[in-house]
Amino acid sequence: MQSHILSIILFTPLVGAFVLLFVPKENKDAIRWIANIFALAGFLISLPLVPMFWAQRFDPQPFKFLEGTANNWIPSIGAGYNLGIDGISFLLIMLTTLLGWVSILSSWTAIETRVKEYYVWFLVLQTGMLGVFMALDFFLFFVFWEAMLVPMYLLIGIWGGPRKLYAAIKFFLYTLLGSVLMLLGILFLYFHHHNVSPDHVYTFSIPALYQTAPQIPFHYAIWLFLAFFIGFAIKVPMFPFHTWLPDAHVEAPTAGSVILAGVLLKMGTYGFVRFSLPFFPQVLTSSQTLWGVNTRGWMIGLSIVAIIYGALVSLMQKDMKKLVAYSSVSHLGFCTLGIFALNQTGLSGSVLQQINHGISTGALFLIVGILYERRHTREIAEYGGISNVMPVYATITMIMFLSSMGLPLLNGFVGEFTILQGAFTANWKWAAWAAPGVILAAAYLLWLYQRVFFGTVTNEKNAKLHDLTPREILTFAPLIICAFWIGLYPKPFFQILEGPTKQIVQTIENGGPTAPVNAQVTPVMVPASVPAPEKSEPSPKASPKRTPAKPAPKPVPDKTTAADPTQGSN
Repeated sequence: MQSHILSIILFTPLVGAFVLLFVPKENKDAIRWIANIFALAGFLISLPLVPMFWAQRFDPQPFKFLEGTANNWIPSIGAGYNLGIDGISFLLIMLTTLLGWVSILSSWTAIETRVKEYYVWFLVLQTGMLGVFMALDFFLFFVFWEAMLVPMYLLIGIWGGPRKLYAAIKFFLYTLLGSVLMLLGILFLYFHHHNVSPDHVYTFSIPALYQTAPQIPFHYAIWLFLAFFIGFAIKVPMFPFHTWLPDAHVEAPTAGSVILAGVLLKMGTYGFVRFSLPFFPQVLTSSQTLWGVNTRGWMIGLSIVAIIYGALVSLMQKDMKKLVAYSSVSHLGFCTLGIFALNQTGLSGSVLQQINHGISTGALFLIVGILYERRHTREIAEYGGISNVMPVYATITMIMFLSSMGLPLLNGFVGEFTILQGAFTANWKWAAWAAPGVILAAAYLLWLYQRVFFGTVTNEKNAKLHDLTPREILTFAPLIICAFWIGLYPKPFFQILEGPTKQIVQTIENGGPTAPVNAQVTPVMVPASVPAPEKSEPSPKASPKRTPAKPAPKPVPDKTTAADPTQGSN
């Protein structure tokens, strides 16, 4: 089981979607039971990964549980079914399986129309998200990245609110724009690797590209960084690419909002950590500036703007769901701040805060969805004194509000404190500008709680609301456990993140990979249009100090290579 555990986790939801195709759509109860069984099975099957990974957490090899090899899927283009995880992707996979089960369980009474299609697409979405965190091949990664776009578009567009089509199309177009730019960047890396690798291999293997991407000349690398940045920044979303998020959250069904905030947004931050940092270290450490600010300064500036702007806009919201949506912009600003602090403390805090955000904000969307199911309104002014009629609900809401605002002994505090520590180490002014975001988070969350839960019941429609059902309590139970676990004893999480974050920081400091990566690249057939290299021509190699080599005499131009956009980059 261990040798194929990633594939088993990956395809369990897809098997559930396939089984649902044979269930009559009129039998809604059977559909719900089957979908929930497979969602729970996906989470339970992922649990053995925890002791397996824990036993290997100090293994020097960067990726573990490797499956498949490079170039074994579509050899003619160098694409492979190649899976593997490190500590970063391990935590995100566990978060995905947990929130996938919680989301599907929360949909039991919320979805009454086209139930079969809903659960089929949700399970397909689960497979797409898991594949993004497991893929070690860029072609396979892009397939999963795009595969999850269609199910999310349909979940919003079919089962969403009154403006669902507008929100779904906006989400689709924004994400597609980022995907196209990212695809162009992937193709450049693909051809560049062929030009500079000793064997002139065509491959999409991510570990192989780690070796050659830092060799890209700066004038190309800055444009590649920008292409990947737009793709990932839209997904996060960073300011000013965030405008699709409030519409998507407000119109999406409750489970859609939970999985969107909990997992889909993490694909952007995961992309920064997995690709932007190790691929383009020279861009992030360069002193070249635009309008007096270098690349790293721009990333930090946009992160701080997102923290403050998202919190201020949350304070002004009258709709509970839109308030939580804008709070995501603020909290994920902390995550990108930790990433671009470019030290191990900030990076570890960022990944842990991504997990915390999925737990806390996922719970906040569940909280809003429960009230909406009972009252069919999210307007804050419609409520008041809810704690008098729903005491269990009010208690759970207070715990998750305190978790989201970063109260000590809960998960949010550990992540935000570590990020601010990393930012302070890099530049104390960054931490000083970001710190007010913590205060503003407490302001909008406590003010929301006061207006909704405190006082007397002023609206008669709220007087007979029933408290949480056992099923609803079950959806919150694992999230509350995780919130206290991370808040009280975060040491295991930092141990899991120590290896991969340390390696990324070393890569940035040295301008390239510091150790060989455990990936074998199988040579593929070189197209006839590309001439084979002469034996006497030395293959360029990366230098840790980036010392420019003595220029070699220019070869005679060849018509067959004139169309290659990266021919001059080696």
